Amino acid sequence: MIAIDRMTPGSPPAGFSFARTGQGSEGKWTVTEDRTAAAGKVIEQTSTDRTDYRFPLAIHENLSAANVDVEVRFKAVAGKTDQAGGIAVRLLDADNYYVARANALEDNVRFYRVVAGRREQLDGANLRVSPNEWHTLGLRAEGQRFTVSFDGKKLFSATDKTFAEAGGVALWTKSDSVTRFDQFKITVLP
Repeated sequence: MIAIDRMTPGSPPAGFSFARTGQGSEGKWTVTEDRTAAAGKVIEQTSTDRTDYRFPLAIHENLSAANVDVEVRFKAVAGKTDQAGGIAVRLLDADNYYVARANALEDNVRFYRVVAGRREQLDGANLRVSPNEWHTLGLRAEGQRFTVSFDGKKLFSATDKTFAEAGGVALWTKSDSVTRFDQFKITVLP
């Protein structure tokens, strides 16, 4: 579990580096107080740049793994173009990784691979993603199999062999999504 409760409000989250896929401005990641969060603090992406093909990343430092089980609570707070939150795994750089994301404006969960900055959907499910409410998103990567869960229920599994090697894990948003993240858990699998 990432110790968000020990981070300083108003500062960038400790132990993270930041990047962006696509165009537009860089993301603005900060630690924010939120009394509805488990520990009273969250990691929040606050930039409202409405560039459509813009994906801010908060990359957990000092972690590289191929097989991981990642889970995070997120709350889509605002956004006119998008209200999305996601998890990236096997992140080689800002333009090459897998991502599972949920979108409150589109009411869906999608799984993509991003290759050379181009996003390609591998699988997805349509379901209610309520704005301004906490949801749990999970992504398990084992070999060529990726399993996505939402609010504790498995949605789907997909297979892909584009990125087999170890890579980073990151929080992800899209466009002008103001999204809060809480209870970020990363488990490295054998």
